[in-house]
Amino acid sequence: MTRIKICGLTREADIDAAVAAGADALGFVLYAKSARAVTADRAAALARRLPPFVTPVLLFVNATPSEVAQGLQAVPNALLQFHGDESPEDCAAAGRPYLRAARMAPGFDLLDFATRYPQAQGLLLDAHVEGYGGAGKVFDWSLIPANVGSPLVLSGGLNPANVIDGITHVRPWAVDVSSGVEQAKGIKDAGQMREFCAAVREADERLAREPKPH
Repeated sequence: MTRIKICGLTREADIDAAVAAGADALGFVLYAKSARAVTADRAAALARRLPPFVTPVLLFVNATPSEVAQGLQAVPNALLQFHGDESPEDCAAAGRPYLRAARMAPGFDLLDFATRYPQAQGLLLDAHVEGYGGAGKVFDWSLIPANVGSPLVLSGGLNPANVIDGITHVRPWAVDVSSGVEQAKGIKDAGQMREFCAAVREADERLAREPKPH
């Protein structure tokens, strides 16, 4: 079953709608330059609405150790996600499970990247654009090598219309969506979140019906 992460939430109503749609994880952006940024205290207030088994994720971009610690103090059960230029040591410093974002572009060696971050719980594959984050752009999925060895989270320009293709091509552990289910930056659309989650389930059903190789 492909897991679903919805990122960049800022409102209580969107939290409730994302959970109702079937999201497995919800992301809070603790990066002040982002249009979807929230403070650690605001992330904590939003995360308190989550039921059991829905994971809060705190997204950082080149944060200081004290900023990471502040986020974890506010949301103690969070998974961390590093989206900047963090070294393996930076990511491991908090001693917490984390995802490491990889900015996919021609010539980028994902296999080497994966060996440098062996402690990452998964690699989040996003488009390479100016600045940080994927800017809602889809990258060329054929750039993903086989046998990466780490669980892959497919991100970058996903929406209800293309996520089935993404899952079928990449077979990721999880998918991550932000702008693809929004009315405006940081303002989610409940209907699009439902459509996205339903499309992921449809993709899983299609894969389950495929004949197994002998």
